[in-house]
Amino acid sequence: MKIAFLAMAGLVMGVVGGATVGIGLGLAWIELFSTSEFEGYAGMLVFFTFMPLGALIGGLGGATLFGMAAFRDHEVAIARRHMPHERG
Repeated sequence: MKIAFLAMAGLVMGVVGGATVGIGLGLAWIELFSTSEFEGYAGMLVFFTFMPLGALIGGLGGATLFGMAAFRDHEVAIARRHMPHERG
């Protein structure tokens, strides 16, 4: 259950972060390549191309990373070592 929850949390955070990065990259693209702003072309390019791509890549990456981290934490459970003076 922990793995599924962390994968979903990674998905949500990845989508938001990826969309934000996508918008930033889209705005940089517009400035770098002097994209035409005729009839809102520049805005459509950013919000219909860069933002969805960023959200898709960020969501997949976030879900994968968080899911793998949760799986490895579950897989590599380290037992607590007992000190010589402790009973156990």
